[in-house]
Amino acid sequence: MTLDERVAEARAEYARARPVSARWSSRARVVMPGGNTRSVLHFEPFPFRVERAESKFLWDVDGHQMIDLLGNYTAGLLGHSPGPVVTAVRDALDSGWSLGAVHANEVRLAELIVDRFPAIEQVRFTNSGTEANLMALALATDHTGRRKIVVFEHGYHGGVLTFGTTAGAVTVPHDWLLLPFNDIDAVDAAFAVHGDEIAAVLVEPMQGSAGCLPPAAGFLEALRDRCDEHRSLLIFDEVMTSRLSTGGAQQRLAVTPDITTLGKYLGGGLSFGAFGASRDVMLAFDPASEALPGHHAGRLGHAGTFNNNVATMAAGVAALTEVITPDRLDATNARGDTLREGLEHVFRSRGTKMCVTGIGSLMNVHGTAGPVRSQSDLATADERLRELLFFALLDAGFYIAPRGFIALSLEVTDDDVAAVVAAVDEWAGSIVGD
Repeated sequence: MTLDERVAEARAEYARARPVSARWSSRARVVMPGGNTRSVLHFEPFPFRVERAESKFLWDVDGHQMIDLLGNYTAGLLGHSPGPVVTAVRDALDSGWSLGAVHANEVRLAELIVDRFPAIEQVRFTNSGTEANLMALALATDHTGRRKIVVFEHGYHGGVLTFGTTAGAVTVPHDWLLLPFNDIDAVDAAFAVHGDEIAAVLVEPMQGSAGCLPPAAGFLEALRDRCDEHRSLLIFDEVMTSRLSTGGAQQRLAVTPDITTLGKYLGGGLSFGAFGASRDVMLAFDPASEALPGHHAGRLGHAGTFNNNVATMAAGVAALTEVITPDRLDATNARGDTLREGLEHVFRSRGTKMCVTGIGSLMNVHGTAGPVRSQSDLATADERLRELLFFALLDAGFYIAPRGFIALSLEVTDDDVAAVVAAVDEWAGSIVGD
């Protein structure tokens, strides 16, 4: 059987097993383009509909139980409905939820985040990582008085900050300098020509949506050096990667940014974003402070009705004080390393033309033997292999992203990791020769 025939068969078997999800999909398409309101959740022939979730498990409307290895694209680090977070949110809602005023938990959460990330002396909250990155760019252009922003091909910094080899159609119109990821020579050339015009470099310490592509040796350090030389600001988008250690990828990789953006699990898995920096950079948002030389205190406004919403603030405090302990986080990242190494061993031993990239609890399976250092290395990847693996793991009771992305939660165990490796080994053995 050819790979094309196998994909057609896998899709048909998936659809036959999910008639209720199929009906929901048909109903949804009438009122929502594509049948959903978050494009990444679509896949062919239709996505299953979740009925409930608990701990590491999902149940769909057709009664299938799955171990969730996707973790809501990193937002679900805590698993589903962890007890301390649920209790904190319920208590907060019992006290009222649309206050239009400041309250204590936003201070507590800010203190916890400042404590966690040494590069952040002051922080402001947003409703999403997208908003956090937008505010970080506004802050950088105001602080430097410059307009150009260096970003990297296939970087993703939110729905309106999306890049391929060009800026996406919905990407906001900054004066972008779009460079290849992991290409130090391209960075040097851009700074040589535009150094006194560059306000900031915006980069993910590991490109997430592009396929969990780690930085090449010396790449982040080169960005730090060029920003220092030209008085530009280095912005680390740690919306996804902050889970890679208690102090984020910046701590793990030992490179310190000027501005850090955050999101996802730090709000307990609810809608959340944040951006932070040193006091002198954040001064632009403080109307009560005197300006430092060359700066403007209180120059920038920062709106957002739900920036300090009581549910997220309470959830974040509970998550950081009661759930995401350093030991649990370290164990989850170590478990991710074990899973990635196990999958790599399967692909090599079975002769399957696939590989895995990533760091810690974040990884991506690719339809090529690799190595993969940038998107250009994926030009000849066979997406059929990834799709077949996606359906095979669903049949085995594991949910990953159709694009091969995996983000482990704290709830996933060593036994789960071993079971995933065994399931992939069985699948890989079944397609030998195709």
